[in-house]
Amino acid sequence: MLQSELPICCQDPNWYVLFVRSNQERQVARHLQSRNLEHYLPCYCSVRDWKDRRVTLEMPLFPGYVFVRLCLPEKVKAITVPNVVGLLGTRDTPSSISNEEIHRIRMGVEYGNAEPCAYLKQGDRVRITSGVMAGLEGMLVRRQNGMRMVIALDSIGRAFRVEVDASCLRPIPVRAPQHVWQRSSS
Repeated sequence: MLQSELPICCQDPNWYVLFVRSNQERQVARHLQSRNLEHYLPCYCSVRDWKDRRVTLEMPLFPGYVFVRLCLPEKVKAITVPNVVGLLGTRDTPSSISNEEIHRIRMGVEYGNAEPCAYLKQGDRVRITSGVMAGLEGMLVRRQNGMRMVIALDSIGRAFRVEVDASCLRPIPVRAPQHVWQRSSS
């Protein structure tokens, strides 16, 4: 079958988020691999102190989530994987994730020493102006000796932090509200 003969929905697969059972992200990723489904499980290194030693573990950046790229008719191949609860979104329509957001996550994991953090809605918005992460936008967070930036992924209500050099950050101007309501003085 030629690409042009495929239904439109199958010509351009989208990224979706699988919600998986606790601590089953790696197992789900293995099953997706065995079903030849493109997927992404972003991870970070976490140092843990155990009784007798210090251990570095590779942990999911977004616990409970695995990203999968497919066209919607293939979704049954993904949601029937053991330990998958379902796709994020409404009952009838799963929420898709943009290629740009997946790219942001990949860049943060690869170049920014990403680690999970609480999803924040308030704070100074900043943009990285130079380097491999140029163009990423997020919130500025100071931490000990370095500058950290929180990159929010609105589509899944999660965020992650990356280390950045302060000289690479520029503030994003706050947009004025389009409608300003004033109380009448009568």
